[in-house]
Amino acid sequence: MKNNEDLTRLSSDKARLKAFLEGLYFVYNRRELVFPDPLVFLYGYDDPLDREVVGLIASCLAYGRVAQILKSVEKILAPMGACPHCFLLEEKPRSQSFFQTLFKDFKHRFTTGKDMAALLERVSQILREYGSLEALLKEGLQREGTLLAALNFFSHELTLRKEGLRKGFPLLTAPEDGSACKRLSLYLKWMTRRDEVDPGGWTAISPKNLLMPTDTHIHRIALQLGLTKRKQADLTTVLEITQNFAKLTPEDPTRYDFVLSRFGIRQGLNISDVI
Repeated sequence: MKNNEDLTRLSSDKARLKAFLEGLYFVYNRRELVFPDPLVFLYGYDDPLDREVVGLIASCLAYGRVAQILKSVEKILAPMGACPHCFLLEEKPRSQSFFQTLFKDFKHRFTTGKDMAALLERVSQILREYGSLEALLKEGLQREGTLLAALNFFSHELTLRKEGLRKGFPLLTAPEDGSACKRLSLYLKWMTRRDEVDPGGWTAISPKNLLMPTDTHIHRIALQLGLTKRKQADLTTVLEITQNFAKLTPEDPTRYDFVLSRFGIRQGLNISDVI
């Protein structure tokens, strides 16, 4: 009898939590509430090739103060014009020295112009070799078989990590590091999910395979909601949080990422007021 009571209570708690999160989704999952999230930069590009380049730049720089993130992304995108992927695919291949000269005065917290130059040179090379960044991920999936291993491949190829060229603060982490890989997960979510907020477009993976983009803010909320008891926001915690969200929305475990992240970005919104 006690086991049945426990199952009933757990089912009731799950239903209440889902109803609560769906209420937040209904209220806050709106495009007009995206600013000042760096996701706003993706809306200006209809071509999927442009969107994936812009999304990579915006997600890589999505750390630190949000106002500075917006300024930094703008500085990188400005010289690339209306067609960033065209800029990277000029008839004469762009060299790293070209990008270093272009962004010699760039600085975003731990990220320098040299870091961005190395990344953009690699993106340019990958676009020539694979045709798109999505194709690079597909290659990783075919080679490695699992998403986490494919993301290691994806990160390695973009940063030349295997060649020992990734130094200092990484623009892209990899699951094998054991870190939360928040910015990489965020990028995949932007590229894969499609609703009023996330533009989507990629089909390499399904939304049900996405990992919850987890920073200290989302980790704290997950603790408050009982979705994890782990104190460190590492990859193990990300997997646990994602699995628990998947119990609520199996086909879309990152469904509530945007609305929950509003409480860490938009002024006047405090998660303690609604939990």
